[in-house]
Amino acid sequence: MSTGILDRSKTVQTLNVISEKGLSLLDGDYLVDDKIEDPGAILLRSYNLHEVALGEHLLAIARAGAGVNNIPVDECTNRGIAVFNTPGANANAVKELVLTTLMAASRQLFDGIAWTRKLKGQGNAIPKLVEQGKKQFVGKEINGKTLGVIGLGAIGARVANDALDLGMDVIGYDPFISVDMAWNLSSYVKRVLAIEELYAKADFITVHVPLTDQTKGMFNEKTFKLMKSNVHILNFSRGELVNDRDMAIALEQREVGKYITDFPNEAVLNMDNVIPIPHLGASSKESEENCAIMATRQLKDFLETGNVKNSVNFPDTSLPFTGKKRITAFHHNIPNMVGQMTTVLSSFGLNIADMVNRGRQEHAYTIVDLDHNVDDPVLNNLKARLNQIEGMIKLRII
Repeated sequence: MSTGILDRSKTVQTLNVISEKGLSLLDGDYLVDDKIEDPGAILLRSYNLHEVALGEHLLAIARAGAGVNNIPVDECTNRGIAVFNTPGANANAVKELVLTTLMAASRQLFDGIAWTRKLKGQGNAIPKLVEQGKKQFVGKEINGKTLGVIGLGAIGARVANDALDLGMDVIGYDPFISVDMAWNLSSYVKRVLAIEELYAKADFITVHVPLTDQTKGMFNEKTFKLMKSNVHILNFSRGELVNDRDMAIALEQREVGKYITDFPNEAVLNMDNVIPIPHLGASSKESEENCAIMATRQLKDFLETGNVKNSVNFPDTSLPFTGKKRITAFHHNIPNMVGQMTTVLSSFGLNIADMVNRGRQEHAYTIVDLDHNVDDPVLNNLKARLNQIEGMIKLRII
């Protein structure tokens, strides 16, 4: 769908079904549709953007979910397109499924149900067959067992805390835990500094880390050798964290007792003692609503004020929006960028009412509020001059 709206920042393309509770936050000033050509913003869930040409006017992409592997983040960064996600919005849904499957797998519930269904047609003999056959599904209680939690972010911390309430001993490993997440973690969770210690002690291991070059295939032949025999491994993060070939061998040799994964594929479905779940971790009505609301709010705030929260490629940056003309600049994090900007503003006789600058590795983001209104012709000339600064990637005037 093409649009005659002049303000492209008020056009939002939806590439998945997004909960109406989120979309309702975009008032009548916005055009929201799944067929908009060259939109100002994109809202999506799991839609694969890697093979899609991103439009010239695209300012931001918001994913109603945590992972952004379906978004070409590097390309977006190079073009100054902000990418947002919603960490923590689906945490409760994932936590509930982790603990549900942990308990069900330990008690052989899935195998028992599958076996019972095969008794169909046995009529009055079913109760007797059940009593005779149930002994093959004797499981273990999780009370008193040790759970290892790798990654103590929004999901991992909730899993760890609730597992304590279920009577488990909990070991946590996260070398990058934030201060905010540390506050949310029970003091009874034993943190270890070496992941090898967690491997050696845990009866169950659940992983909650992003997929990176460092974490890809982190569960492999070498790490399985460090774990307790018959350990149960739960993966609700990314399928690629596990080396499938090595997992198949570990399951055959009973180094791993069960593998519970939210990411089935052909290799996984051919393994014994796998509990394959059809990517249901965040699939609850409440989770989809929470993610949609959070993604839409962050996107709308960025489009209307330039403020950044929960971006994976822009630093978190905000100033209270007073309605004065605002300049936002995404640029390389190099010396004298802010100085050059203020020099240009001074040459136009413009005074700064407020300003904030935040860096994130190789890039930085600057917000400048002007002290008074400026005519459009002056703003156009100002924008052109600021764009001439070497290292400038994307500049907006709001």
